[in-house]
Amino acid sequence: MSRFQFVADNSATYPVKWLCDLLEVVRSSYYAWRKAAPGRERRAATDDALLKEITAVHDEDTSYGAPRITADLNDGKPAGERVNHKRVERVMREHGIAGYRKRRRVKTTVPEPAEQKYPDQVKRDFTAPAPNKVYVGDITYLPLAIPGIDGKAKNLYLATVIDCFSRRLVGWAIADHMRIELVIDALRAAERDRGSLRGAIFHSDHGSVYTSKDFADACQDMGVTQSMGAVGTSADNALAESFNAAFKREVLRDSASWPDERTCRRQAFRWLTRYNTRRRHSFCNNMSPNDYERSVSDRIGDAA
Repeated sequence: MSRFQFVADNSATYPVKWLCDLLEVVRSSYYAWRKAAPGRERRAATDDALLKEITAVHDEDTSYGAPRITADLNDGKPAGERVNHKRVERVMREHGIAGYRKRRRVKTTVPEPAEQKYPDQVKRDFTAPAPNKVYVGDITYLPLAIPGIDGKAKNLYLATVIDCFSRRLVGWAIADHMRIELVIDALRAAERDRGSLRGAIFHSDHGSVYTSKDFADACQDMGVTQSMGAVGTSADNALAESFNAAFKREVLRDSASWPDERTCRRQAFRWLTRYNTRRRHSFCNNMSPNDYERSVSDRIGDAA
């Protein structure tokens, strides 16, 4: 309880001057606080209404923090009805609402002797002038709680192909192995999605599957130019690494593994689909990758 509130609560019993002197409160400040009471009540009412909206968005995706929740609340609203992100942050903080922030540092790439090496065409610049120009990709393991046939921990593996222009996941594949077919399947999925990858750059680490002759042949067949960062340097493929970390963080949360393969595949499919269609991305002005690409295409069409 504030000292002003204490004075107000006891002003019918004791003189205001005596209470203010006792609590070392300036009387003019107390009267100014009391005069502002109706405004505080209105703000409290609007905060309660805002809290309900925030809670509805957060319940749908508890990984969302204030920036994405603000974007969701303002989506489609005219300027006069939009809510400020600082106000959303304050209401969330006051009620203990926060996006999931835990980050795991997991080493997923073990450098191996390369069959073929390719120059770095990206140089840590994970942007592109248009869709279907520059892609990054990686493999990450998906740990399962059930052991394999040999009694050791069993994993699934996710291979990705991400467009640097919009952060859109254009191609992906999941398998219970890390053979070359996995990354080729992901790249083929991207080719089907885009219609063609001819002329595009695909950037990866020096994992043995990406330096293999079979993957090089697949890239050549699709008209894709390979690019690779330095060996053992995750920053050279930071966009793909960040995607993998976000996926595991938002799906696994505090769990160390998925309970079984079926659950893992189902939850992965749900998140990966939502990532493109619904999940707001800070790089995309808090739009989903699909919406971001459409908005850019619309602007280009209007300009033409």
